Amino acid sequence: MTKLVTLTIDGKQVIAEQGTLVVDAAKNAGIDIPVLCYHPKMEPVGMCRMCLVEIGRPLRDRKTGELVLEEDGSPKIQFGRNLETACTTPVSEGMIVNGLSEKVREARKEVLEFLLTSHPLDCPVCDKGGECALQNLTLEYGPVTSRFKFDDKIHFQKHIPLSDLIFLDRERCILCGRCIRFQDEIVGDPVIAFDHRGRSTEVFTNSDPGFDSYWSGNTTDLCPVGALTTADFRFGSRPWELNYTASLSPHSPVGANLSINVRREAKSNGQIVIKRIMPRQNEWVNEIWISDKDRFGYHFYESEERLLKPLVRENGELKETSWENALDKAAQAIKNHREGLLTLVSGRLSNEDLFNAAQITKDVGGKTALYTNMAGGDLVSQVGLPPDSNFKELGAGTTILVIASDLEEEAPIWWLRTKQASERGATLIVANPRPTKLDRYADFTLRYAYGEEAAIVESLMDSQSDAAKAFTQAENAVVIFGSEGTGLESSTVLATACADLLLKTNHVGRPNNGLIGVWQRPNTQGAWDMGFRPVADLAGSIKAANILYIIAADPLGDNPALKQSLQEADFVIVQELFLTETAKLADIVLPAQTLFEREGTFTSGERRVQRFYPAVSPRGETLADFDISSKLGVKLGLDLPGQFPSLVMPRICETFPAYQGITYQKLAQVIKQNPIIGREDLYYGGTSYENKQGLGLQLPLSETNNESTKAPIDLPQKIEVPEGSLLAVPVTRLYDRGQLITKSEILQAHIPEPYLALNPEDAERLNITDGVEVTVSLQEGLILKVSLNETVPVGVALIPRSMGIPINKPIVTTVKLAQAVVT
Repeated sequence: MTKLVTLTIDGKQVIAEQGTLVVDAAKNAGIDIPVLCYHPKMEPVGMCRMCLVEIGRPLRDRKTGELVLEEDGSPKIQFGRNLETACTTPVSEGMIVNGLSEKVREARKEVLEFLLTSHPLDCPVCDKGGECALQNLTLEYGPVTSRFKFDDKIHFQKHIPLSDLIFLDRERCILCGRCIRFQDEIVGDPVIAFDHRGRSTEVFTNSDPGFDSYWSGNTTDLCPVGALTTADFRFGSRPWELNYTASLSPHSPVGANLSINVRREAKSNGQIVIKRIMPRQNEWVNEIWISDKDRFGYHFYESEERLLKPLVRENGELKETSWENALDKAAQAIKNHREGLLTLVSGRLSNEDLFNAAQITKDVGGKTALYTNMAGGDLVSQVGLPPDSNFKELGAGTTILVIASDLEEEAPIWWLRTKQASERGATLIVANPRPTKLDRYADFTLRYAYGEEAAIVESLMDSQSDAAKAFTQAENAVVIFGSEGTGLESSTVLATACADLLLKTNHVGRPNNGLIGVWQRPNTQGAWDMGFRPVADLAGSIKAANILYIIAADPLGDNPALKQSLQEADFVIVQELFLTETAKLADIVLPAQTLFEREGTFTSGERRVQRFYPAVSPRGETLADFDISSKLGVKLGLDLPGQFPSLVMPRICETFPAYQGITYQKLAQVIKQNPIIGREDLYYGGTSYENKQGLGLQLPLSETNNESTKAPIDLPQKIEVPEGSLLAVPVTRLYDRGQLITKSEILQAHIPEPYLALNPEDAERLNITDGVEVTVSLQEGLILKVSLNETVPVGVALIPRSMGIPINKPIVTTVKLAQAVVT
């Protein structure tokens, strides 16, 4: 049990855990000790001296060690001659901390005066004005006038781009080092550093391309001044002009909590627009960090390519029509075919959207399908993380297995939290056919050939190896499985093997034990929970259907070979944000809203149900997906709740036992979080937002089906590749060519052109050099540029998913130099 100590800070008695820093103890007690370089998520460095305080400690006799007492029997307190930094000093029993004395006030004033000698004092035009820690502290503690001449200030070139996303104003930098320490300590990307010395010291980027990190935007939240700003918010607005609302990441299964900053703008015809995306604290999910994809990948909502009105095909062309006409035609088509209906959805939809779409399909006797090539959501509901689980608690005594996943590319926040668990003492096993960034922190690295994923998991049940012992003997164990090198069939086997490993080693049903699927969309787990399942033969399922109802999925855009199957369907209804390749073939296209324009719930891969709220007004005549399905259901004679998603949730609770008791009111509840972020000050935790709109609820586990543990798994074998061929393997990239990202122009430079990654040994054998174009037998006319990479296994060609290339599982292919093309 942690020992508690009692101390006094500014006359107030405070109880804190032994080892707590004075600045944190004060913050938790509601006492203000100003800081600039300190941040509660990083190691203290005591650089800025803003937190100087007087500290007195009980005096002890040097010979006996006994306390020296005053005449009244109280301990005699001895204060040091010098002030001490509250950010580097741990609390101790009987300590007296004084942050209000004249000596302390004078020190704070001098620290601020010194900082301002090199500061440009351009507050009226500075991007940080209104949420600047230096500005606020100067008003509270700083000097009225400066003794230094303006002409003596050092000047630098303004607004240097560290990257295409982050700009640096070197004159404003106070050299607190927060940005550098975040990149080094927190995310392990030391791509920025200090250069030069003295008054010439500056932050610079040492990577090519500049500031090459998926986490760069977080440094702008940590920066206490206007030195670091983002490319899409610089000079965009003043903080006091902004309102904010709570949302969730639309890009990953983590469920990262976001805060959407909005304002009404004249240049947008008086419409409310999104100005920036900020992190919202949720210590159980993303703490206070978000990836750059979450921060900058929101512009799709304002794209000029958005569908704004329903479309109906007339004389071979899609033409705008009314909702009434579009829904009448859609309902009639469903009535005409009924059992022939196939409803295909993706995990981009909310739980409410999925429920209503499923009810329509169920009522007419049709079939539902989940657009994914990854299995195991049913197993996650049985052996996933139960309530009270938290990555932040994983450390010594915990073993984490990450298999078939390049975790930073697939779910950056989980990569970050797994890294941090390893640094806290957790044993990390990384199993993948090729090296990934997570290998840096692994205690055991297991290599296998593509196709042998399940076999490597099964091997961990044999306690002969050190890795197996680390897993079987761990107090807590978590398995994180992805989809690298797997298709639907092999993913099913992999998920089953992972579930069996957890069951047979007794790592199920207890907090911080269980299975996590690294889904490719934010609510794939919710889709599994709502009863949707992937189909092994999508083309066959499409051909077998008479009418298709496709929502938030673009199968044709991912696989052009599906075109004939889609064209042969009697009727196609597409519900989408954009006129995708699939929508272009539809008979009816129904325009949907983005998650920023409506509310609903997602269920994360950790099985946490969370609520998101509307931030901006809907564009055009768009409707929320659940509302579209509701109106369509009414045309079919169904009573489906619409307009308000909170009316759908009770139906979900009635239908699915795991969701019983979930209400929008409960999802909006919050409890105290530590560290205290985003309260009245802006310097202690940066500009991350306090969570006032809900932390979400983790679902209880479903009843476990132990039948899978009673029979041996039919393990797939290594995929045999004929001589002269290669095994083409789909991999996930964080920045792909998905609909949401391609519409966010600021990220375009980060999205690669479709490519094929080869080991130099294979390239030499095939007489191929880096950067050349090759034809690939996966599809007629498919030409890809070669990228040589020594980490690619010999005999393998890696091809990113969501690049318009028809690959969703490992496929034997041939690669040849493309013929010269005359341009």
